Amino acid sequence: MRVLICPDKFAGTLSAPEAAAAVAAGWRSVGPDDTLLLRPLADGGPGFLDVLATALPGRRLPVRTTDPLGRPADGEVLVVGDTAYVESAQACGLHLLAAGERDPDRTTSYGLGLLIAAAAETGARTVVVGLGGSATNDGGAGMLAALGAAPVDEAGRVLPYGGAALLAVAGLSGTPRLRPLALVAATDVDNPLTGLSGASAVFGPQKGADRAAVLRLDDALTRYAQVLVREVPGCPPDVATRPGAGAAGGLGAALYALGATRTSGAGLVRSLVDLDAALDDCDLVITGEGSFDFQSLRGKLPAMVAAAAAERGVPCVVLAGRVDVGRREAAAAGIEAAYSVVEQVGSVEAAMAEPAAGLTALAARTARRWR
Repeated sequence: MRVLICPDKFAGTLSAPEAAAAVAAGWRSVGPDDTLLLRPLADGGPGFLDVLATALPGRRLPVRTTDPLGRPADGEVLVVGDTAYVESAQACGLHLLAAGERDPDRTTSYGLGLLIAAAAETGARTVVVGLGGSATNDGGAGMLAALGAAPVDEAGRVLPYGGAALLAVAGLSGTPRLRPLALVAATDVDNPLTGLSGASAVFGPQKGADRAAVLRLDDALTRYAQVLVREVPGCPPDVATRPGAGAAGGLGAALYALGATRTSGAGLVRSLVDLDAALDDCDLVITGEGSFDFQSLRGKLPAMVAAAAAERGVPCVVLAGRVDVGRREAAAAGIEAAYSVVEQVGSVEAAMAEPAAGLTALAARTARRWR
């Protein structure tokens, strides 16, 4: 039997490669002679570089950067041929902050600018920036500051970090210093920068913004977008309304201002790990993520995998930390079955305490059912 194992990360517990390894260990305990194809997946968010590094022959270069509050942090650039990949979540990720530290009025994307600068210094012709999972809502103002174009007020004073300070933005301290190269924003978010479906309104609350903060941040980004159009050479005039401009707290807009194009993060990874070839050559697909819920059915990775498997008539099974989708809804998405680690081990606490062991046990049980 040939089994394709292609999970997303289990947020807060296992990276996608770790999850794939745990599933493989459980399956092998039941079917040691089966052929297992491991293709851990990601979109542009946390884990983007880990997944690409497992599939591509590249160099991982350490970079000293900063976290959303400006503290020192460790990041990386993955260099593959003449392309460099960076992950915004390594500098801007929500997972880098304690719950009490979440404050999009103050958080900054400065560290991503350091990562992009380091990527450019490798000599790469193309820099791909994975977007997602951010704690920031500064429209990429911090990123531009790290590249030499800090936001300033009417008196020319550099503004503090954070989204709220952009209420006073009147210009930039200079032109972004970035040698000519192709920039690509990898994201599956198609929200605009501002408005009811913009970065602040849709994603601000999960980053710590209350209703008043959402309105304040949206006003700030509206003002900031006008500055980008006026002061960044080549910035598209529709930068605020372009699909994806609101990705990662508005980082999409800043990248558009620098001339970036946009691609699907999940689609890019799908191509680079050669998922379709593996789908063509398997008898069963196992995918998964930390929480399999109704949001998972709206374009997240398990839904993408299930749809691709269904096109080939290959059954698809989901293994997740918890499952909040009924059988009928899962079946409509092309998913034959969905199994929960929490149900396997008895409690959320047990599942969180030993996530790899719980997933391995669940995979073994799945193998006994599906072999």
